Amino acid sequence: MTAGAPHVLDNPALASLTGPHAHFAEKRGRVLRYPVDVSPWLALPDAPDAGDWADLAALAGPGAEVPLTAYAGQLPEGWEITFHVEGVQLVDDGLTTAPDPEAVRLGPADVPEILDLIERTRPGPFLPRTIEMGTYLGIRRDGALVAMAGERLHPPGWTEISAVCTDAAVRGQGLATRLILAVAHGIRERGETPFLHTGAKNTGAIRLYESLGFRLRRTTAFLAARVPERLPEAVS
Repeated sequence: MTAGAPHVLDNPALASLTGPHAHFAEKRGRVLRYPVDVSPWLALPDAPDAGDWADLAALAGPGAEVPLTAYAGQLPEGWEITFHVEGVQLVDDGLTTAPDPEAVRLGPADVPEILDLIERTRPGPFLPRTIEMGTYLGIRRDGALVAMAGERLHPPGWTEISAVCTDAAVRGQGLATRLILAVAHGIRERGETPFLHTGAKNTGAIRLYESLGFRLRRTTAFLAARVPERLPEAVS
């Protein structure tokens, strides 16, 4: 859906790890990734060659499962797709953002409770150090964390909203919407633009995001592939 020069959101992990999140980057050749306790996202060049795939294999290790989100080409010989879900990328196109008086900033001390909420609601990967990727806001009721949203990928000029989740006991109260708009407000205050990803079949969430002022920018896919246990011999 994009044409002309590549846009930073076409390969957002690469733009993040060579930009504002460069301090996280673990690198081998042209392949970069976040530390495994921060995020599963990794970044291939826009047009990876055989050397890049070899570097990815060496970085991840034989038999490892690696995410390849935003990659749309063919896999090399011996690589096996293990996960494939169609997705969409949406960008701010008129959000009415606002801070939320009930939202609290979450930090490292909140991680055990965050991980418990993530386990119950399954919004996507959240690891022990994901909290370091950006600002995370939560809402508590009777002292318990019941809803949250925060920032993940950070390409130059953009910040991804992620980990949007609400405990089943308080759904239907608009907490997710409030937190999305509060996180987006902080992003806007920095002079950046919010964006997010979700599954293409997650039509309820897409309708909500579009009603708030997001618009579809592109389709994408969430892929994972298994590194071959033994790579083909290089041709000299």
